Amino acid sequence: QVQLVESGGRLVQAGSSLRLSCAASGRAVSGYALGWFRQRPGKEREFVSGLDWNSRTYYADSVKGRFTISRDNAKNTVYLQMNSLKSEDTAVYYCASQVREYYSSDPKNYEDWGQGTQVTVSS
Repeated sequence: QVQLVESGGRLVQAGSSLRLSCAASGRAVSGYALGWFRQRPGKEREFVSGLDWNSRTYYADSVKGRFTISRDNAKNTVYLQMNSLKSEDTAVYYCASQVREYYSSDPKNYEDWGQGTQVTVSS
């Protein structure tokens, strides 16, 4: 089991950038698939970005070209760089880990979750 703690969320204006961090403990994040999800008010949790064990990346169409997922194995931390933020990006963002090598866009396939960090984008 891995413990995940997200940070970096805050209130920003549309067009701004933010970097979310997800610090892991209890297991190395290298060698496993990781994902970022978000939950907007009144909506189900949705896939944002994924990272395979080999660092291949995946993005939802709504964030492609604006968001970048990355991993720092030395710090055991995963990041989500978010640029050109829009009001529709307002959500609680969660990172998640699974004991598999390849990412999944289905949140049911992830075993461990962080507590979430709130991102609010004002227009």
